[in-house]
Amino acid sequence: MSETMKAAVLHAIGDLRYEDLPRPVAGKGEVLLKIMAAGVCGSDIPRVFSKGTYHFPTVPGHEFAGKIVESDDPALLGRKAAVFPLLPCRKCAACQVGEYVKCVDYDYYGSRRDGAFAEYLAVDKRNLVLLEDNISYATASLMEPAAVARAAVRRLQIALGDAVVIFGAGPIGLLAAQWAKKAGAGLVRVVDISPEKLAFARELGFEAYDMERDGLCQCALEGTGASAALNSAVKALAPNGRLVLMGNPFGDMTIERGVYSEILRREITMCGTWNSSYNDRVNDWKAVAAAMATGDMVFEPLITHRYTLDRCNEALEMMRDKKEFFTKVTFVASEEER
Repeated sequence: MSETMKAAVLHAIGDLRYEDLPRPVAGKGEVLLKIMAAGVCGSDIPRVFSKGTYHFPTVPGHEFAGKIVESDDPALLGRKAAVFPLLPCRKCAACQVGEYVKCVDYDYYGSRRDGAFAEYLAVDKRNLVLLEDNISYATASLMEPAAVARAAVRRLQIALGDAVVIFGAGPIGLLAAQWAKKAGAGLVRVVDISPEKLAFARELGFEAYDMERDGLCQCALEGTGASAALNSAVKALAPNGRLVLMGNPFGDMTIERGVYSEILRREITMCGTWNSSYNDRVNDWKAVAAAMATGDMVFEPLITHRYTLDRCNEALEMMRDKKEFFTKVTFVASEEER
């Protein structure tokens, strides 16, 4: 095995280079993963072009799956795995009860440390999600957004027959719509400003929300981070409705005065969600792995674009400039995953 590898390295804001790096070496408690598929998250666009990572240089990429090629445990060699990208300190109060996403001193593949836009990555064995052989690597790379979507839907506390409206028909929104259906929702609708996204959602069986036709809903998930969507989500809720806020805001969020009054009058319950649960009590990742293995949800068709890693700048610029309609863009390592 070569001592070097190819990677997409962010040297500065807007300066992403496909170049050689030393191949990582698995340390104590780690395995070496050959990256077979890595999804581009919407957050990777500002990370590369405007906000930057926590230090430079950094290899982005936190949605990924691959094959274990080095391990001190022979039983792991050759296994297919996805990876929970958050590395908790395991010392703080939150970590002591398994609430790793609330860790006060966490690390993170792809932003705080090198991630998966590379040929190889050394990963903590405790973060591995081992997968069945019938799950493709491309499908497995969707585990992170699928787990985030499941965590958000859990917080909606959907009761059997509830009407649910998802604001934002991107990959996480479409996965959330599917989780809502599995949770027993009687009606699941989506909202988006993009006609192309609404048409794509319709192909998956989810119609656009129409308040006059569909009425008020019991649950709403705001996944855009836009003030207009937040206000619309409140307006769509029936009395005692539940609203979960998931979208990262683009700027300051504002609530219209009349909408704020409706939150009070209708006694709306609002809560936030961040990331996903990964512990012995609640594990969104294991639930996603089970859904992928049984094939009772749509995953891989969400991937509309596949690129090899040497085309990293082409792929990210396409997304930034919206040159084409896309849902999920994924880097793949081999022809079998194209």
